Amino acid sequence: MIRFTTAILALLASPALADEDIPDQYPGSALYEKPVEVIPDVWTAIGATAPPSYENTGHNNNLSFIVTGDGVIVVNAGANFKLAEALHAEIKAVTDQPVKLVINENGQGHAMLGNNYWIAQGVEVLAHVDAAEEFEEYGAQIFEGMKRYARENWEGTEPMGPTTTFEDKHVIDMGSKHIEVLHSGPAHSPGDIQVWLPEDSLMIAGDMAFHNRIPPIFEDTCTSCWIETWETVFAPIGATYVIPGHGYPTNMAQVEAHTIGYLKHLRGEIGKLLEDGGTLEEAYYVDQSPFAHHDTFEELATKNAGQVYAEMEFE
Repeated sequence: MIRFTTAILALLASPALADEDIPDQYPGSALYEKPVEVIPDVWTAIGATAPPSYENTGHNNNLSFIVTGDGVIVVNAGANFKLAEALHAEIKAVTDQPVKLVINENGQGHAMLGNNYWIAQGVEVLAHVDAAEEFEEYGAQIFEGMKRYARENWEGTEPMGPTTTFEDKHVIDMGSKHIEVLHSGPAHSPGDIQVWLPEDSLMIAGDMAFHNRIPPIFEDTCTSCWIETWETVFAPIGATYVIPGHGYPTNMAQVEAHTIGYLKHLRGEIGKLLEDGGTLEEAYYVDQSPFAHHDTFEELATKNAGQVYAEMEFE
């Protein structure tokens, strides 16, 4: 039977705190937190559940790696060269096995802007074709945004997309690990993928799943599609353990409550407003109080309401 390590159990038992109010957890490293072993041979460096900033070096998502016995697979390249370099140093402290593959969870900066570090090491970088296209179109803009908050920490970063793409499913058998890289369907952003380890019943969910914080809803996010993908494809897989895109590793019930629970609540409130003939200006003030204790609420709740109103207005 697979068990969470002591470190993860301690995290889950800790009282809820707003990560925006907690200083960097790993002074001396570009990483926000030192990687922890979630289950044997699967590690993650948990990012701040806050927007990317100079203080967290853009490490506000989870950077994971799998030690297979015949090499290491990394999930997410990091938001810049320095984060990728710092993660690689931590991997070398755990194992002398070489990194053989990096998987980008989507086309966002925190998934891809560290690609050039790994490519320079001769490592293959894999992403969904839609994520690659998204980064190709917006990579320069994403890079400039990172430079603004990261200041000198952007140095060494050169925007590069993946070296390999796939469409529906990519299967990897490396060492002792059978790994399935899945594109379950439309969700948070174009080309979202999930990394499924069926023999361990562990899902590295990418931005399909959020925990401890509310998700940002973008102009190209289809919340109804996200809910449908979750309920028809993602949840039926039946993972026991989940490493979300953002937030602490947990289980399916928790990430469903924090992700789909939030989306359904917000869509319900906007739906009632639309039935009453409410305006976009009123949408910004719909009740989201059940999620007010989640991190990033102050930064995202109002924007999210506006995006969902625009999405639902013509459904």
